[in-house]
Amino acid sequence: MTELLNQEIYKFILVFLRIGSALMLMPGFSASYINVRQRLSIALAISLVLVPFLSDKLPPQPNDTLECIQMYLFEIIYGIFFGVIMQILFSSLNLCGNFIGQAIGFSNAQIFDPAFQTQSIVIETFLTILALTVVFVTDLHHLMLSAVIDSYTLFPVGSPLPVADFSNFASQSLNESFIMGFKIGSPFIAFSIVFYVGMGLVSRLMPQLNIFFLSLPLQIYLGVGLLLITTPMMILWFIRYYEEGLKRFLE
Repeated sequence: MTELLNQEIYKFILVFLRIGSALMLMPGFSASYINVRQRLSIALAISLVLVPFLSDKLPPQPNDTLECIQMYLFEIIYGIFFGVIMQILFSSLNLCGNFIGQAIGFSNAQIFDPAFQTQSIVIETFLTILALTVVFVTDLHHLMLSAVIDSYTLFPVGSPLPVADFSNFASQSLNESFIMGFKIGSPFIAFSIVFYVGMGLVSRLMPQLNIFFLSLPLQIYLGVGLLLITTPMMILWFIRYYEEGLKRFLE
């Protein structure tokens, strides 16, 4: 009975290390407004439910202590990797918010971002909180958890770390995230080009006009109007991109 109990505790620890490490860095779950105890309780509850379903994919407890510690460390690294990749996918919205803030003149209006625990442009924080709300409303966080759970098939417990695959996938995800952030913010990049070219032509045609006095309020009004029109499309585009990025884990 004692040996059976030790085996079950060992399996629970293996599952908890990967799930808990991923939850520690997942968008939404890792936000500063999520209590640490609540986050720990969620990780413990999910691990407790998953142990019976994943028990056939978990190796028996090794007799060597160093081998057991190495297995634990590998599980933590796996969880951290999945959480970091999800953060990289989510960072495309931060880049988009940066473009928007620069385009409409809000680059100096910064506020604390509770999702990433940093100071960021107010538009960037607004888009981040809005996207997180949509992610949880549409149950897309279930797909995040499914990606980590299905990783036991792709990366079995006790297998060596695929460092080369990790680095290639991380660099590819970072590249795609930058491109997607550029695409989502492309209306405001085009708006900036057209607006500044127009203001330049006006200043040439009417040198006596104070162009700075005219351009700043006009830039804010037009930029905010464009933001109100394009926000639903930007969030929808981002959610589809984020869902496709998570499906790559499942495949």
